[in-house]
Amino acid sequence: MNKTFSEAMDFRHACKIFDESKKISNENIREILEAGQKSPSSFGMEPWRFLVITNEELKAKIRPFCWDQVQITSCSHLVVILAAIEAVKPESNRPLEMLSRRGMSQEKLDFYINLYKSHLKKTLECDENIYEWTSKQAYIASANMMTCAAALGIDSCAIEGFEKENVEEILKLDTKKYQLSLILPLGYRVKEQPKQLRLSYDEVVEFIS
Repeated sequence: MNKTFSEAMDFRHACKIFDESKKISNENIREILEAGQKSPSSFGMEPWRFLVITNEELKAKIRPFCWDQVQITSCSHLVVILAAIEAVKPESNRPLEMLSRRGMSQEKLDFYINLYKSHLKKTLECDENIYEWTSKQAYIASANMMTCAAALGIDSCAIEGFEKENVEEILKLDTKKYQLSLILPLGYRVKEQPKQLRLSYDEVVEFIS
């Protein structure tokens, strides 16, 4: 039974060890990935790609370059979240294609393309700046995937502890097109997680009237 949103947020923990005997169903993994695919992004660019790894040999090759964290090999599905580089550049024509989907007039389309170029002028100056921007967008997708997984009773652990260039080399990535943003193991916990620790509501929320 699916959990409510609030229950999912309480359930979600950074799972450190997954039960290797339990595998996520095809139906559930698709639902989780669709939560990422349907996520919002700046200018609607959807600047991400999700590599789903179930091959145990490949997971084992990646693990040493992720601080040897056991989650990499014990998970059911290892989702590698990539941030787009080439596709968001105006000269790629992808931004034009993405904005054109909305069926707007040529005048309005020209307005949004010019807004895109001017608003993101500094961001689009170099691949390093682009990666910082698109990686932020990819994190929105990863958060939605983690919450969706929790709603289904499936665990996750967002991993930033990795040697980026080495993992990209193992995956044979063309880093001019996509770069590694986050690694997201998914599976089922071995044991109950400790109580979730968070700052209080009043410490993090301030209303300004």
